[in-house]
Amino acid sequence: MYIRQTRTNNKVTGEGYFTFRLVRGERIGGRVRQITLLNLGRNFPIKQDDWPLLCSRIEQLLQPQDTLLAMACSEHIERAAQRYFGQLVARVSLPEQGNDDTGFASHSDAAAVTEPPTSDIQEIDVDSLQITQPRSVGVEHVALHVLSQLGLIEKLTSLGINGVMRAAILGNLIGRMAQPASELATWHWLQTQSALGELIDVDFAGMSHMSLYRASDLLMRHRAEIEDGLFSSIRTLFMLEETVTLYDLTNTYFEGEATANPKASNGRSKEKRSDCPLVTLGLVLDGSGFVRRSKTFAGNVTEGKTLEVMLSGLNAPRGALVIMDAGIATEANLAWLVEHGYRYLVVRRGGVRQFDEAHAVSIETAGGETLRLQKEISEDGQELRLYCHSAGREAKETAMVSSFAQRFETALQKIADGLTKPRCEKRYDKLLERVGRLKQKSRGVSQHYSVTLVPDEMGKTATGLTWEKKLIAGSMATHPGVYCLRSNELTWDEEKLWRTYTMLTDLESVFRSLKSELGLRPVFHSKEDRSDGHLFITVLAYQCVQALRTTLKAAGINDSWSSLRQTLSVQRRVTVSVRRKDGRSVHVRKSTVAEPALMPIYKVLGVNSNPGGTKKLIS
Repeated sequence: MYIRQTRTNNKVTGEGYFTFRLVRGERIGGRVRQITLLNLGRNFPIKQDDWPLLCSRIEQLLQPQDTLLAMACSEHIERAAQRYFGQLVARVSLPEQGNDDTGFASHSDAAAVTEPPTSDIQEIDVDSLQITQPRSVGVEHVALHVLSQLGLIEKLTSLGINGVMRAAILGNLIGRMAQPASELATWHWLQTQSALGELIDVDFAGMSHMSLYRASDLLMRHRAEIEDGLFSSIRTLFMLEETVTLYDLTNTYFEGEATANPKASNGRSKEKRSDCPLVTLGLVLDGSGFVRRSKTFAGNVTEGKTLEVMLSGLNAPRGALVIMDAGIATEANLAWLVEHGYRYLVVRRGGVRQFDEAHAVSIETAGGETLRLQKEISEDGQELRLYCHSAGREAKETAMVSSFAQRFETALQKIADGLTKPRCEKRYDKLLERVGRLKQKSRGVSQHYSVTLVPDEMGKTATGLTWEKKLIAGSMATHPGVYCLRSNELTWDEEKLWRTYTMLTDLESVFRSLKSELGLRPVFHSKEDRSDGHLFITVLAYQCVQALRTTLKAAGINDSWSSLRQTLSVQRRVTVSVRRKDGRSVHVRKSTVAEPALMPIYKVLGVNSNPGGTKKLIS
């Protein structure tokens, strides 16, 4: 076995370059012929001085020996030897050739065997058994199935994206589903931990990490077509009706300053990372939880200013219902929705709380709690208001108000006690500032107190501090557990309005999945296109996960993606090598038997429990 270097000229440009092959001599009919075992491509990474060592190590791997006798070589050579050995087993199945001691069939006979014969009995040396190259295959297997179902691979092809870039895109997406990380970490995972390359017949070990970055750039270039095509496939696959549109924002933070990204801005972080620059992701979803459109904004964007940008161009049917939270439900946004023929269902921003028990109806929530709902129409007849009272929310808000009030009064008492103690602040203006700061930090409870700081005759020293508590009507203190929904949909009853709005609550779990389960945060890129690509890859991975979970939920499997991923990740693809009685070696590449917890998932999805099939090599 040796490495052959061949000079080749490009027929179009005339440019010369070298290609490399792994070759072995074989005596056939009295003549020695050179049989190509593997095409090593143009960018063969091993220096010529190390070729003999590499070939010797591959030969040794083909003849299982005691691991103590393994040839000493550098990590670089060992990794290359393992890689090419794995390719020999996975891509070329070599049947026995009589008494030929080479162990390799001629090139024309080297057809891959994906399924073993019904019975293949061998007499082997058990002590020679070795199990090598374990690679994860479960998540990759179901992810490819879902991507195929959604037509994403076909869509990439129709966009003119070549095979190498399609493979890099799949690597990015499936890596985000299986082991969320940066593109660089995903590249390492594809090379050393995943069997995805075997399933799609791509050698990720020979792919530059820059290919994954370029794949991200390509996705961004075709973002609109991919997003529209994917949602169209989802709607057809799951027979979704045009129901409601959910809209919300979340943000994630950068590791580093990201000075080259104009969107990287400091703002209020929903993950308490306001010390870092942020970028904001806006999502428009339909009622089933699938993303219709996504867009990235600056980290300090005001929520209310993003709605028109996101909904314009969606071609939602006239009268479509838009659900959003209080941060986006500004009066200007509601007026824009009405002007463009949308209906809305939002939680009211501020306002006086009220609740008329005599005109309320009761419903039961999914958690078994009784909820009271009171509906009324505005004076101009253009808007419906739904006042909701929850006993559980009342208990929580009552405890909050009590805690804040106690904290406020304790702080006031501390100031009052200081007026009679030495070395405590007594200056009237300073204490007035302290009371002001205390009111600011009171979480709104200070509105129920009338606080009086009494000055001396000169107005420079405080002589007393008194306060009186008077609850303001229509506040959390007088109406705990009450909130109000607003809508211009006047024909629905109380229960339908409330249950429709709770879809927005489910959106929180969407963002939780994006962030914690699919690696939305943090962002390591410094350039705008690359950080936008990172977020878009996460959104596409979420679409695949949502499609998978929707299918499984219909069959009663309601696990989170983290739980499903853990179940799927147990299955591995391994190579088993043993020496036969006649001294030759058998190498079998096969997936481990699916665990009992994994079989129901495969059964519902209708996929083979032996991903990648079985490959056999006799050497």
